[in-house]
Amino acid sequence: MAQTVSVPKNEYQRLRQIARRFELLRRLVEFDTFAAPPVRNASQVIREFRKTGRYAEPFLKSLERGLRESSYFLG
Repeated sequence: MAQTVSVPKNEYQRLRQIARRFELLRRLVEFDTFAAPPVRNASQVIREFRKTGRYAEPFLKSLERGLRESSYFLG
C-alpha cells in the first residue's frame, strides 16, 4: 500500500542532502580505515611524500622522525 507524503521543495532538498552525507559517512565507516599501510619502509614512504611537492620540509622531517621511531616501519 503506497502512501504519498508532500513536503516543500526546500525541505526535500535538505533531506536529500542529509541522506547523501549519511551515505558518504556510511561508506567511509565501512571502508577499512585502520588497515595497515601497504609499505613497511619508512624511507620509501618519505620519498613518496617528498615527490608530491605538497609538504613543507619541517613536516617531512617530523614525519620521518615519527616513522623511524615506529615499531611498524623498517628503516
